[in-house]
Amino acid sequence: MELGFAAPVSGSWATPEACGQVAAWAEELGYRSLWTFQRLLAPVDESGEHRLEPQYRSVQDPLAVLAYLAGKTTVTRLGVAVVNAPFYTPIVLAKSLTSIDRLSGGRLDLGIGLGWMHEEFEAAGVEEAHRGGRTADFVRCLRAIWTDEVVEYDGPYFQVPRARVDPKPLQRPHPPILFGGSAEASLRRAGRMADGWISSSRAELGALADSIAIVRTAAAEAGRDPFSLRFVCRAVVKVRTTTRAPLTGTLEEIREDLGALADTGMTEAFVDLNFDPLVGSPDADPEASLRHARAVLEALAPAPR
Repeated sequence: MELGFAAPVSGSWATPEACGQVAAWAEELGYRSLWTFQRLLAPVDESGEHRLEPQYRSVQDPLAVLAYLAGKTTVTRLGVAVVNAPFYTPIVLAKSLTSIDRLSGGRLDLGIGLGWMHEEFEAAGVEEAHRGGRTADFVRCLRAIWTDEVVEYDGPYFQVPRARVDPKPLQRPHPPILFGGSAEASLRRAGRMADGWISSSRAELGALADSIAIVRTAAAEAGRDPFSLRFVCRAVVKVRTTTRAPLTGTLEEIREDLGALADTGMTEAFVDLNFDPLVGSPDADPEASLRHARAVLEALAPAPR
């Protein structure tokens, strides 16, 4: 199982300096990839109290961070887990992603999600209905933009008039497209259409093997090789000395958990500290968070290639 690391994108430690430092450490220590995530807003109630966990309250744009990291790294792959398709049109997202792929020398991994927060749909001015069908059409259109010399796409939800859309991504035929989502319909869609699947931050680690099986079954039913797909786990790590749960505990215990994670069929995992409230909160000490990240990076570093 390949191992990656999440860039600082949430809370007080999400600064240019911290992003560059974490990227440098991760690349030096042999981590395969760096990852970001998307959150547009954090709802509050009428009294002004936050309704979500601290890690969702102040989040940098995931694509802007990846573009920044493209200039700070040389070999580490750069991924977003995930960007929500309903908030874009394929032509607009394709242009941004192509630029990142080219700026990074062909190192982009794209995670696509459906979105789940009603307030974000409302703020983005899009409907929540037909998210599955719209996302499937979105990906078909995205692939046409990336692969057709002359694009002319007419789908049920998206259209591109006859045109050339250049430049194309460096990765051919296009950057890997991985689907998020935990519902069975989303898992089956990943098996039929995507290059792989990414688990969510709230996924039950004990259920990952079952989710992978659903994706692989759908791939086989669609005539695809189910064992060519990638399976990426967001490993929400919380280092604690008094609490024990999957991926929560001492660094030695967490290393053992990552070993067990490989047995589920996951081909990749990335350690994400953004979802630890002691790190990814706007109220956390950014210097302490960076020191903590260094210790985790060193303790969990993959074996040299």
